[in-house]
Amino acid sequence: MTAEAFIDTNVFIYHLDATDKRKHRIAEGIVRDALASGNACISWQVVQECLNAALRKAAVPLKPEQARSYLDVVLLPLSQMAPSAAVYHRALEVQQRWRFSFFDSLIVASALAAGCRRLLTEDLQHGQRIETLTVQNPFLE
Repeated sequence: MTAEAFIDTNVFIYHLDATDKRKHRIAEGIVRDALASGNACISWQVVQECLNAALRKAAVPLKPEQARSYLDVVLLPLSQMAPSAAVYHRALEVQQRWRFSFFDSLIVASALAAGCRRLLTEDLQHGQRIETLTVQNPFLE
């Protein structure tokens, strides 16, 4: 399985929360394009982090039925990466080499395993190259 871009959780948080209008608009475009093109993916970790934030941490939390709808319409169609021993091993290698948190290392390992060339996130350094992956912060002005 190969997708051009891997989308991190923060993009979906801005997609759900319109407090920051500029970031919401950017996230809306990313998610819309990903669903239309099928050229982006996420992992089980992104699904879990997004639902947890949307149900518990958001300024206006989603109701369970809203979360289920978002899961079915947005998250599941993009979810391509399941947990595996290979991804966990690669995450440990990424963590050791790059000194990222373990959870950021899992995101990177999943993106690499999916064959992605870009990681869309605001959590890592924009422009950083990690093996064949380039970090891109879509929210930079």
